[in-house]
Amino acid sequence: MNKVLAKFGPFFGLLFVIILFTILCPPQFNSFDNVKTILTQSVIVGIAAFGMTMIIISGGIDLSVGSQIALGTVVIATVINLGAGPDATEVSGMVAFMAALAAIAACALCGLIIGSFIAKFNIVPFIVTLGMMQIARGVAKWIAKEQTISSPPNGLQDLMLLDPEPSWLIFAPGVWITLLLFAVLAIILKYTVFGRHIFAIGSNELTARLCGIKVNFNKALIYTISALFTGIASVMQYSNLTVGDPTAANGMELDIIAAVVIGGGSLSGGEGSALGSIIGALIMAVLRNGCNMLGLPNYVQEIIIGFIIVGAVLVDRLKHRVSA
Repeated sequence: MNKVLAKFGPFFGLLFVIILFTILCPPQFNSFDNVKTILTQSVIVGIAAFGMTMIIISGGIDLSVGSQIALGTVVIATVINLGAGPDATEVSGMVAFMAALAAIAACALCGLIIGSFIAKFNIVPFIVTLGMMQIARGVAKWIAKEQTISSPPNGLQDLMLLDPEPSWLIFAPGVWITLLLFAVLAIILKYTVFGRHIFAIGSNELTARLCGIKVNFNKALIYTISALFTGIASVMQYSNLTVGDPTAANGMELDIIAAVVIGGGSLSGGEGSALGSIIGALIMAVLRNGCNMLGLPNYVQEIIIGFIIVGAVLVDRLKHRVSA
């Protein structure tokens, strides 16, 4: 039973919330258009959760992802305005692509700094990422001069469209990018030496060192690669907002961590999967979508999600106790 719950628990959770809101919500909840909306709403949290999955498996945590996403949106808008000008009516695909790369690089730099500090000075990840959360948010506000940055229309703003062009895509391009990144992470975790090292460090760091694993190097690499995923999530956030917003994604790190934990990731380290994290992100999206359809205020949604996070951690603790 323990193995069944560990493997299929996230599926059961997703099925439960879908059935629950199917009963409570109007028929529009199960419409194809709403399915497209839910999938699109899960993109930003889902992509960032892929990176958080690696960190949590390794026994760490990152509280700065929301601030990094905000920083990424500001960098994109700034680079586009520098490359094409704020009054431009058309932005070339190369300028938009370079802006996206700049945002991803900015987030990767944040991840490299975090991982290096944790590895070199043996500081608790909670403290380092808490500091980076303030630094990244402050840098974003500094670059944006504490206001949103408008940018001319460009291709990046089409990544989260519910009705994409060309129409044969059916779902928003961001959904397909999420599926591609899911495949990349699944391969990394299951079929690479680096993936095995992530699980080994999270299961028992001392044993990993005795086995010859370069723990410090791998920690820096884990946080850097995780931040690459966060940078891609920031591109999707920019597409969703169409502006650079230094106040964006405030508190989103909690949704991202919750998605990983709900999907079977253990805050004790050593457990987690790409599939579980994307299912966790879908559960979060279904919850928010269903609550909105029922007309529940945001504070009710936050209370529900808070109980779910505590419940998921409690289930994880009980599972480890039974295993022991």
